[in-house]
Amino acid sequence: MRTNFSQAWASEADVAFGRRPASCFVAVQAKHRLGFACHDATCPNFFGPTGVDANSRGKGIGTALLLACLEDMSHQGFGYAIIGGVGPADFYSKTVGAIPIEGSEPGIYRGLL
Repeated sequence: MRTNFSQAWASEADVAFGRRPASCFVAVQAKHRLGFACHDATCPNFFGPTGVDANSRGKGIGTALLLACLEDMSHQGFGYAIIGGVGPADFYSKTVGAIPIEGSEPGIYRGLL
């Protein structure tokens, strides 16, 4: 994750993998990591970070990872999820009907070191 995305995302994923049960899903094919998606890493009820390898995009991997996280969150009793630091807003809107939370930028990410 550090190599293909960012140190910040790798740090959040470390938190998600450290939870019991872990709250990060990884898509793998032939020992190659294609993408990942985490939840409850930054804050409870937050989806993200998530990323798909540039060569693997457009194949439904991001959708599968998103839905796996949201289903896991639902099993934990959450009725909805907050997507922290939204990147591709149209993707989330089309895939799960996500809507923006007005005035939420930068939200919890304000003043992070």
